Amino acid sequence: MTTIAASDFRQQLAELGNRVGYGGERITVTRSGKPLFAVVPYEDAELLEALEERMDLDLGRQALRRYDTVAWAQAKKELGL
Repeated sequence: MTTIAASDFRQQLAELGNRVGYGGERITVTRSGKPLFAVVPYEDAELLEALEERMDLDLGRQALRRYDTVAWAQAKKELGL
């Protein structure tokens, strides 16, 4: 992954955009030598979103499995219905 200072990034935005968009390059932008953000191809961002959605679904399924299910008849009885 290429690393570039934020000040240089601003000056080279068009060129770096082409390198990312057409060349698939990933760029880390730094400020004071510390990573600030990354510029990645759109396909990488889509993959990240898909992975995050999958993780959310998995966590949701795990949460649902933690709770015991109650039969409808038993629930009605406990609620006095």
